[in-house]
This record gives sequence, structure tokens and C-alpha cells, in this order.
Amino acid sequence: MTEAEIFKVLADPTRRAILERLAGAEMTATDLREGFAISQPAMSQHLAVLRGAGLVSERREGRFVNYRVDASGFAPLHQWLARYRDFWPSRIDSLRDLLKEMDQ
Repeated sequence: MTEAEIFKVLADPTRRAILERLAGAEMTATDLREGFAISQPAMSQHLAVLRGAGLVSERREGRFVNYRVDASGFAPLHQWLARYRDFWPSRIDSLRDLLKEMDQ
């Protein structure tokens, strides 16, 4: 999956909130739904999208399915961000220099 596709998946605030909850612990869809004003089918659909993007994996335990964040799914985003890591320090240094000139 490309970083653009992952950004589309993460554009939904409910999906981001689900990932935040899963970052703390593995949970079932029922547990995840607590605090959300969405139906079980809607939660299942969000989880399916997150699984399809490779951001969430599942583990079956009897009749229960436990979901957890799959860190490897974020690799395309890490690679995308790495391209810009060198960009910001030089820009911030230039801004700092400009601000110092303006103060003098």
C-alpha cells in the first residue's frame, strides 16, 4: 500500500481514534466500540479498512477476534517522512537566523 492510500485511510477521525485505542492494548471489536456512537457493522467496516491497509492485524481466540496495531503497516509512512527529515532543520535554522537579524 502506498503512503497516499494510507493517508486516505487515516483521514477518517474514527479510524485514527481506533488506532489510538489499539496502541494501548489488543482489543475485540466489542471492546473497541465502547465510547463510540457507531454500530457494530460500522466498527467492523472500519476495522476491515484498517486491516486492508495493513495497519491492524487480528488474532483469533475461540469465537473472539482480537485486534492490534501492526507497526509494519506504517513503514511506507516512515519512508515518506524520512525524505523530509533533512528539509526541516535547515529551514528552521534559516528562520532562526532571519529572526535574529530582525531583532538587531
